[in-house]
Amino acid sequence: MSSEPVTPGEPVAPSEPATPDGPVTPSELVKCVVWDLDDTVWDGVLSEGTGVELRPGVREVIDALDQRGILQSIVSKNDEKAALTELERLGIRDYFLVPHVSWQPKSELVRSIAERLNIGVDTLMFIDDSEFERAEVEFALPQVRCVDAAEVSGLLARPELSRPVTAEGRGRRAMYVQAEQRGEYEKSFAGPQIEFLRSLRMRLTVAVATPEDLERAAELTERTHQLNTTGLTFSKAELRDLMDRDDQTLLVARLEDRFGSYGTIGLTLVGRSQSEWRIRLFLMSCRVMGRNVGGAILRYLAQAADAGQVSLTADFLPTEVNKPMYTVYRLAGFKKTPVEGPAQVLRLTPGLKHGYPDYLELSLPESLD
Repeated sequence: MSSEPVTPGEPVAPSEPATPDGPVTPSELVKCVVWDLDDTVWDGVLSEGTGVELRPGVREVIDALDQRGILQSIVSKNDEKAALTELERLGIRDYFLVPHVSWQPKSELVRSIAERLNIGVDTLMFIDDSEFERAEVEFALPQVRCVDAAEVSGLLARPELSRPVTAEGRGRRAMYVQAEQRGEYEKSFAGPQIEFLRSLRMRLTVAVATPEDLERAAELTERTHQLNTTGLTFSKAELRDLMDRDDQTLLVARLEDRFGSYGTIGLTLVGRSQSEWRIRLFLMSCRVMGRNVGGAILRYLAQAADAGQVSLTADFLPTEVNKPMYTVYRLAGFKKTPVEGPAQVLRLTPGLKHGYPDYLELSLPESLD
């Protein structure tokens, strides 16, 4: 155990993954690679009818990105049925989520992919052999990284695509397929929202992190921006050090429902002293937005703090995109305090009753020790 005491109010320094050109901020990490088809994924132009074949090395790159948990999609000016049939013939159709094959401007299609996947356009990379198409996307969406198809051979070495291969990463594409199924089910569901949530048969598991959780936990701190209260980023080694401290507790949250597992979707870092517990970091995957999972985790912490006769506070550092998490805190009964610092300090109003949604089956730790 660490011999250096850390108070709940003491900041925990974030880290940034290093690259040859300097640190990579979380927004620079790519979540989805969007491929053109003609003379990019395959050699040749499909509409010319002369036949196409995969470009050398492309299949290996596509498979490696998938293993790293990086999503992939298609934007191509082609006949949709013909293009998807060709992808099936080549054995790679299933790698690509929400493919957009259309004659619309490619920037519009790229933007639509980000919306469909519920990720920021700044987390996309677009690969095309056409200088014109890359320029069109870059002009309309300057946040998107545009890469010449001639550079595909070096793609896996790029720092913004560097990811360890994990079980969670290998299953990410399947999770998005399940999310599409949930979305279709929700659209077809006739009844109140609360009945829809009950029909999902969700089970939320909150647990004290183990060494096996650290790879995914570190990845979550890098990938999650919108539903993130402070934006702290930790490496696997830093999280392991925190786990060895008596005054720090790292919690992971997992969710599953009738369609399958969402995987590890939440991370909470709590600094503890004899009189106060401070939530230093609280983040949730956007995949569980609208499920009230964050509220349930805060209710658990509130009950545990009451049982331990300590106050519960939380840091919140506002950004351009994390306002939803401030709303989660306010709905749970947290209010601003006059404490000054880089982050706002919120305190849970004492004496509140802490109930759970009846549509969530819960598995919770008995204590934070």
